[in-house]
Amino acid sequence: MLLARRSLLASAAFAATGSRTPLHLLPTAGPDRLRIKASFAESHARPPVLRAGSRKAAGVATDAARRHFTFDLTGLTPATCYDLEFLDGVTGRAFYGPWPLRTLPHPEERLARFRLLVYTCAGGYDGVRLPDDSGRPYWVSLANRRKLIGAGLKMQPDAVLAIGDQVYWDLRFGRASGRGPMGSSDWARQTAGEFRRDIAALGTPNEDVLKRAAGPQIAELYGTMLQSVPTFFIQDDHDYYENDEAIPPGAATHGVSLPPDDFMLQLARGTQALYFPEFLPDPTRPAALAGSGEAYGTIRFGRAAELLVYDCRRYLTLTGNYAGFISTNAEGWLTGRMKASNAAHVVNVPSVPIGWSAGKWGDWYPDLLNDDGTLSTARPKYMWQAGWKLQHDRLLRAASEMTRGVPLFLSGDLHALAHAAIEQNGADDLRRNPVHTMLAGPVSTGPRGWPSAARGTPPRVATGLGVRETLAPLEMNGVSIMDFLPDKVDVQMLRWKIGRPESELDALEPFLRFTMPRAV
Repeated sequence: MLLARRSLLASAAFAATGSRTPLHLLPTAGPDRLRIKASFAESHARPPVLRAGSRKAAGVATDAARRHFTFDLTGLTPATCYDLEFLDGVTGRAFYGPWPLRTLPHPEERLARFRLLVYTCAGGYDGVRLPDDSGRPYWVSLANRRKLIGAGLKMQPDAVLAIGDQVYWDLRFGRASGRGPMGSSDWARQTAGEFRRDIAALGTPNEDVLKRAAGPQIAELYGTMLQSVPTFFIQDDHDYYENDEAIPPGAATHGVSLPPDDFMLQLARGTQALYFPEFLPDPTRPAALAGSGEAYGTIRFGRAAELLVYDCRRYLTLTGNYAGFISTNAEGWLTGRMKASNAAHVVNVPSVPIGWSAGKWGDWYPDLLNDDGTLSTARPKYMWQAGWKLQHDRLLRAASEMTRGVPLFLSGDLHALAHAAIEQNGADDLRRNPVHTMLAGPVSTGPRGWPSAARGTPPRVATGLGVRETLAPLEMNGVSIMDFLPDKVDVQMLRWKIGRPESELDALEPFLRFTMPRAV
């Protein structure tokens, strides 16, 4: 309550400097460090300065126009609320703020609770309409996305986690095989311009195209609404400006979209450089781990919880039984932390969900959709790799073998809200310590984005798994509030969908509450 009240009191100062209010401001935090990504309408010949009391950090420009900056404040005190403000790099005068932001607790601090707001699939360009005569929007409007996230913020989370698909701008492979990609359409070229794959993503004409494509999906969505909450972002397939697809020869567009090629990787890194903060270093995450801070990150909130967050696309491999969604070193980091962490709960946060499938290529599972609407493995899935499932099995086994906390996989991607406890995985009996899995809820999904619309089936329990479902996948927009307590995890889910009264978003309440208890 105190932080919310201080934010309101600071609004008067913001009004006086509104003409220089950041276009967007997204912070993250550690116990002794704050990192902020911000953009401004005007260019800064000398970088703005971030001040917290006596400490200052000059911004580092991340774009050629010097409108986007990253700020890094170090040497701070854990669990301390700092009043932040931006200073002009020339005059030294404050031009925005103050606003409050709190560092995270010391990793060894014992806490009664850690509250997390989590969701997925927040990207989407505002104002796009379905390609029919209905006039319906393709995505939830920015205004309504803000209301949905705002409903979660009203519950005063300690942190916010956005799992994948921050941007939708597919360039070669559309969403669902055979559908033309939006990012290469005539509309996209007229709106943002056309990417050139023969030059770099940043520091070239591609940079302005990237800003026009991604900026409205991130900067215009968030503005400064999350400026006082530590935020954490992980990327998924659409953040590489493609859908995960493997289309055999014979189709007009065929090929395999992942792993990302160099240009896709540049676009993903460029988006992050401009708009949202990387994960801060963590002593328990190997410094030499390729992708650390970008594809692999940690959220440690005292001893209440340790979340291991990983992008399943950047280092995906196509090597048969030896393939994986994450690197061998990253898998070692995950299994090592599941054994060694002293946090009450160690949570896996893969960008690709565990437990359910909609039959698409880039799943952990070999399931394909049958003509009768069921999923099975009777037919081979083109270019699917057996090693993906083997890695899945190792991670599930490691989670079930944990002797503390609730073994939990938290994901997005599948455009649904869901929860289940996995009791059987093939020959592995997990009933002694069932592994919970949860879909956090999509923010922006419109009429064509649901798996049942794009692929002909809602998410279903993957073949070979035995589960107890608290909530079978529900194709509605939503966010989740998770309370990590010493011996359990409490969850509250909020939902809405295009077609329901927009007035519901102004007083949205949880439609489902459930508890994941510690089993061992």
